Amino acid sequence: MWLCAFIFAFFVCLSGSDLSGPRAWILPRQSPHFDRPGDVIVGGSFSIFHFSDGTPSDFTAPPTGLQTSSVSMWGYRVAQSFVFAIEEINRSAHLLPNLTLGFSIRNSGDSVHGALYETMGFLTGQEEPIPNYTCQHGSPQAALVGDTRSSLSVSMARLLGLYKFSQVSYSSSLPSLSDKIQFPSFLRTLTSDITSSHAVTQLIIHFQWSWVIILAQDDDFGQQASSLATQQLSPAGVCIEYHLHVPSHQSLGKIEETVQKMQKCTSKVVLVFLSNSNFQLILHGLLGVPVSGQVWVSKGTLHMALALTIPGISQVLQGTFGLLYHSSRAIGFPEFLAHLRPSQTPEDMFIKKFWEFTFDCTWPYQNSTVTEGVQFCTGNESLKNKPHPFPEVSKIDAAYTAVYSIAHALHNMLACEHQERKGTNSHNFHSWQLLHALKKVHFKTLDGIKIMFDANGDLVTKFDIFQGQKTPAGVFHLVHVGMIDPQVSSGNKMMVQLKEDLQVPSSICSESCLPGFSQVPRLGAPHCCFDCSPCPEGQFADQRDMKRCLLCPKEQYSSHTRDHCLPRTEIFLAFEEPLGFILALVALLLAGLAVLVLGVFLKHRDTPVVRANNRTLSYFLLISLSLCALCALLFLGRPTVTTCLLRQTTFAVVFTVAVSSVLAKTLTVVLAFKVTRPRSRIQICLSPGTSTLVVLIASLIQVVLCGVWLATFPPFPDKDMLSEPQHIVIQCHDGSGATFFCVLGYLGFLAGGTFSVAFLARDLPDVFNETKFLTFSMLLFCSVWTAFLPLYYSARGKSTVAVEIFSILASTAGLLGGIFIPKCYIILLKPEKNTPSWLKQGHHI
Repeated sequence: MWLCAFIFAFFVCLSGSDLSGPRAWILPRQSPHFDRPGDVIVGGSFSIFHFSDGTPSDFTAPPTGLQTSSVSMWGYRVAQSFVFAIEEINRSAHLLPNLTLGFSIRNSGDSVHGALYETMGFLTGQEEPIPNYTCQHGSPQAALVGDTRSSLSVSMARLLGLYKFSQVSYSSSLPSLSDKIQFPSFLRTLTSDITSSHAVTQLIIHFQWSWVIILAQDDDFGQQASSLATQQLSPAGVCIEYHLHVPSHQSLGKIEETVQKMQKCTSKVVLVFLSNSNFQLILHGLLGVPVSGQVWVSKGTLHMALALTIPGISQVLQGTFGLLYHSSRAIGFPEFLAHLRPSQTPEDMFIKKFWEFTFDCTWPYQNSTVTEGVQFCTGNESLKNKPHPFPEVSKIDAAYTAVYSIAHALHNMLACEHQERKGTNSHNFHSWQLLHALKKVHFKTLDGIKIMFDANGDLVTKFDIFQGQKTPAGVFHLVHVGMIDPQVSSGNKMMVQLKEDLQVPSSICSESCLPGFSQVPRLGAPHCCFDCSPCPEGQFADQRDMKRCLLCPKEQYSSHTRDHCLPRTEIFLAFEEPLGFILALVALLLAGLAVLVLGVFLKHRDTPVVRANNRTLSYFLLISLSLCALCALLFLGRPTVTTCLLRQTTFAVVFTVAVSSVLAKTLTVVLAFKVTRPRSRIQICLSPGTSTLVVLIASLIQVVLCGVWLATFPPFPDKDMLSEPQHIVIQCHDGSGATFFCVLGYLGFLAGGTFSVAFLARDLPDVFNETKFLTFSMLLFCSVWTAFLPLYYSARGKSTVAVEIFSILASTAGLLGGIFIPKCYIILLKPEKNTPSWLKQGHHI
């Protein structure tokens, strides 16, 4: 319902506007035109009276002709710019000095029917044209200027192309018109929609809009222009939220459906390829609708200017951008219009109707009897008081450059022919000769604009950027804010120049991903719609909207914000750090304690406690325990080739000596209770040499295993890049894992065997409780190394070294404390118990 009401109000409003109007007249059977004689005639086709075909005919009677019309105020002013250009050229002393241009202005009626009919009339010189026949004599015809809409120019160009007759359009931008095979004689003083659509996309890319709506008319113009824009936007990363099509004929239902869809849109940018009337209907439908902040971008500005004459539309168009091809200004044309009078051009068949509509008056006719309440036209009214709205963008002088291009082509062609054929009539020429000169024309207009056509007959020009802005007084106007130059480009990008930093809304489907995040596409959504995911450890994203995170080099790690990489520092368990210092101190204390115990044993070597159970083995054990504690120091500091070779092998050998010494002591106790008669073989095994041999054989096996390990695949310094993200752990690689596990396995086997023997002998009667202490110490030893394995392989970085050092020191302390501390307690604190007399009394220690 709102559309129906708007249609009525819209036309009532326009009836008093200077833009167009629905006031109708019955035109005479003979089509009006405006002719002026000259040496050479230039034709002009303009949409001055908009014809209506009326109701469709059923052909039961002769079909009616074009009966009604409305006046296009813009079309008539453009026709006057055509007249102004010809009069200016005729006054020029430099351009066609010896030739007067005449013209024949025809009214196409904004219909294909009218455009073809008037074109044939101009070519044949007949009111009822007969194709392929010309009945006019005298002045030759040069070219035809027109028409406005591409659909009219296409039909005219197909006809004129048959005769290779030059046609120069001032407003038709359809890309297919650049096809010189289909339209060999068509040229235009503007660029095609290919270039203008590219310019529009460059503007969108410049403002970093990635989420847009395309609103296109369902005809050749809308389909081709929107298709070109889509092809250029997609590679630039711009997504189309909706591609809405509006029928070329005004369909109220379709308009309302389009408005409803636009209410659901989230995009803030609308790319427009619509006719003036459909554009105005869409805008009016959005009035009062909760849609705000949208920026309309168009490759034209005229329909924006037209829409602004309707009350309330300006609030919808706030911030709108429009492009206009940069063209020459007809200097003096406003003054020419201001002095225009019907009495000056009685041959103008259009001016009286234009006058009536513009000044809302009626010419007094002889048979008119109604005079009351009627305002009559005097002919003295001035167009100075009726300026065309938005003259900076309306291009009412659009035909000016087209006429000048024809004049320069004619001037160049006649100058060449005059040199070749002196004394002949150079006014006689063929249409194809002028077409050749027209394609090669190159000149500057009076205001310094360069005019030249490319190979497709399109004008090489720039684009002016206009933006709808509101003045402090609340008046909405179009302001020139910049320029796009297709000739100055880098790759596939045109140069966009803006006079100032414009405040424009953001139009994106998803917020930009900050550095440190990567885009994760949403399922089923365009590529512009995504979520932002933080980069994982070891990866970074140093720019916005990166598709994926990048891996940091091995020597670097990702920062906390994941937006850059930092150099990784090399770490190892050093003596200087607190943990390394404590472990080194404990190792030295244990080694010192073992040496101190050895000194005590040496000093009291003849006492029962020291002499019991082979004191030589006790010396071996104390020395090996001291070395066990000291070998922990090899695991501290920066690993080198030497320390890596010595770490595990020294540890394995000295611990083998220690464990085998405990085994020998345990066997000595067990065998001592097996002796039942003197000089038996078992008694021979109790000799000190036998115990020493056990230690040497057990240790020699370990030495052989370590030798094989070092000979085949020895340990070496290595860099661990995986354990700690921010550090490079300098460590010793075990080399051959199989040999390393053989060394550990042998040591474990030896420890397990020793513990088993000690455990079985724990209940044997012994004055000094030697087997119990051996069992307890081996239990501590085996417990430490059993716990060591899972801890070692679960630890990372330098913690693995700390775990191994702790295990070495803990097992060393267990053997030292479990076996020797009780003996030292007796020797140093209970010396009365360390005497033969005490033992003879049957006491146990």
